[in-house]
Amino acid sequence: MHMRLVKLLLVLAGISTQCVFAQNYPARPIRLVVASSPGGASDILARTLAQKLTEQFGQQVVADNRPGASGVIGTDIVSKATPDGYTLLIIQPSLTINPSMIKKLPYDAIRDFAPVSLVVDAAQIMTANPSVPAKNVKDLIALAKTKPGQFMFGSPGLGTSPHLTAELFKLKAGVDIPQVLFKGSGMAYISLISGEISLAFSTVLSAMPHVKTGKIRALGVTTSKRVQVLPNVPTIAESGLPSFETSQWFGILAPAGTPRPIIDRLYQALSRASSSPDVKERLAAQGVEVVNRKSEEFAGVIKSETEQWAKVIKAAGIRPQ
Repeated sequence: MHMRLVKLLLVLAGISTQCVFAQNYPARPIRLVVASSPGGASDILARTLAQKLTEQFGQQVVADNRPGASGVIGTDIVSKATPDGYTLLIIQPSLTINPSMIKKLPYDAIRDFAPVSLVVDAAQIMTANPSVPAKNVKDLIALAKTKPGQFMFGSPGLGTSPHLTAELFKLKAGVDIPQVLFKGSGMAYISLISGEISLAFSTVLSAMPHVKTGKIRALGVTTSKRVQVLPNVPTIAESGLPSFETSQWFGILAPAGTPRPIIDRLYQALSRASSSPDVKERLAAQGVEVVNRKSEEFAGVIKSETEQWAKVIKAAGIRPQ
């Protein structure tokens, strides 16, 4: 009985210490690692959030770009950082793709991180060259089944979200549509507009100007809901493939072992930062929705998508490098 009481007191003391630590957090600047180059979507979102968090905390939140190796370099830095809330990572689906694309990762994508918040969902959009005689996803699937191998997807590189989203579509729809891999989305768009390739997945933001001018046709967005900037474009699920849903999300991770009160404090601050009217309006104009999913939900997304992309990559015959 005496030992049980001692153990209980020790547990309560630990919880009390963590709570006091969280109340005083942050007491110094926070480093927000961006595992990609300056100017990209992760970087822009990181700097937007960092500014808002700095205003809330009264401490500098500094975006630190550590690009390279498909995000592995920056991600590894955070996996090995002290779990005290002062080193964070902004991450996208590469976290769940890399375990099946890279043979030897220096970290475990599930075990070595504490999810804080899945902040935003960015829809991808499926587009077609106007010469493709399909007005919606249902038509495209039927057409592709009668003419296997005739149409071509274009993607901005091996293992990118558009590449694997196309492979997921092929798997769920049961169609044979080969892919051409380009070095970047710019070249893929040139080929799509010229008709060298038939189809592509991309961000809504990059596709929008070409859709509005009629150079390419929008067939559907990949998220569960239509996007505000293109309200007349249906989801792929409602347009012919009910089981289809994926997104280019962005979230914040801390190193595993970060105290729960710190995670909760960060989640609350991130929710306020991303939900401010100016941020929401700016993101909505880019086809990005603020969702602020909590730690447990984000952990579930990481686990389920890691399993999903492993199946897609195996089915596509892609070998880990």
